[in-house]
Amino acid sequence: MKFRPLHDRVVVRRIDAEEKTKGGIIIPDTAKEKPQEGEVVAVGAGARDESGKIVALDVKAGDRVLFGKWSGTEVRIDGQDLLIMKESDIMGVVA
Repeated sequence: MKFRPLHDRVVVRRIDAEEKTKGGIIIPDTAKEKPQEGEVVAVGAGARDESGKIVALDVKAGDRVLFGKWSGTEVRIDGQDLLIMKESDIMGVVA
């Protein structure tokens, strides 16, 4: 990918949700909600604190993360639908 986020920004690729429920019911595309789980593709260098030092981010490329339903900005880079968001929009890393 030819895109590098700046500062405390993170690029995330959504991970598609299951198309069936546990009971075997198939969910049509029109009824699906956007997934709130994704994989971190790229991260920025970090934000600066009051003294000017760069504070490294807690997430790294390859991490599976949970984020808010309306978090980030949707973009299309190299034919992929991605989200660019601040690290603070990420709720946690899925182990």
